[in-house]
Amino acid sequence: MVGNAARAAIISDRRITGLSAGVIAELVAEVGPLWRERHQARLASRQRKRAVGAGAKHQLVFVDRLLATLVHLRHGATHDVLACWFGVDRSTITRAIGEVRPLLAERGCSVTPGVRLQTLAQVVDHLGTTGKTGIIDGTEIRVRRPAAGRKDRDKFISGKNKQNAVKSMVVTDGEGHVLYCSPSEPGSCADITHARQLGLVRLLADGPAVEILADAGYQGLGAQTGGRVVTPPHRKFKKNAPDWYEEIHERRRKAHSSRRIRVEHGIAHLKNWRALARHLGRREHMSDIVQAVAGLLSHQRTADLIPTPQT
Repeated sequence: MVGNAARAAIISDRRITGLSAGVIAELVAEVGPLWRERHQARLASRQRKRAVGAGAKHQLVFVDRLLATLVHLRHGATHDVLACWFGVDRSTITRAIGEVRPLLAERGCSVTPGVRLQTLAQVVDHLGTTGKTGIIDGTEIRVRRPAAGRKDRDKFISGKNKQNAVKSMVVTDGEGHVLYCSPSEPGSCADITHARQLGLVRLLADGPAVEILADAGYQGLGAQTGGRVVTPPHRKFKKNAPDWYEEIHERRRKAHSSRRIRVEHGIAHLKNWRALARHLGRREHMSDIVQAVAGLLSHQRTADLIPTPQT
């Protein structure tokens, strides 16, 4: 178990967890009761042979469990390293991260203090209410190749980067602030297919009038959503295009690219967390990881926007 001095050092240095001490305190107050509630429910769900309160006690208090999870997500530290750091067994760290990570993923992305977006439908409603422009793009995260002989081994090969990866759709506002990260899909899934599977077409067609900027990977959604999804302009001349058309087409393409570049900035901030740079663990954990990181990043951004009181 990590000492009080080491715990205080971890919390006080933002470079270790990527979060300020105030945000970590808010996470402890919010996620701690949920963790204890689920832990008690798990104990009560099976037949007990001991009295309530008997048996082995936790070697890690919840604060240390949360800190171990944050360090793992921020720096990609292995469970062995964290076990040595916190003075416990490797299995204790693995169990702690497996319990805390889903709780962080369920929190959603913070927009303002007290307001979070947990589903794509909430994001579309938020954009319609505020009148802001949304930007969507797909991001790929490298993962380990499935073992030889598995029938779905080729499913994770990305046709774009020719590597084993999973894909998530990221939605930001016009300033690049992350509003939503979808559950991950195998890298072979096309961007437009992923958006349709998430129900984006139905949400935009039946929802408020919003503008969603997208790249060429989403061409075709504009016609299905009544023009709400805006993609780069099509080329009307594929051969022997006049010089005047090339100039106009390039100007329109650059104008669209300059508007949607902010989503790349939002994805870059996500990839600063090493767990999303390249994942060497189980692929089925990637949905929780990407959504947990998005929630933590947006929470810290919201906290940074609140002015500190002058003393």
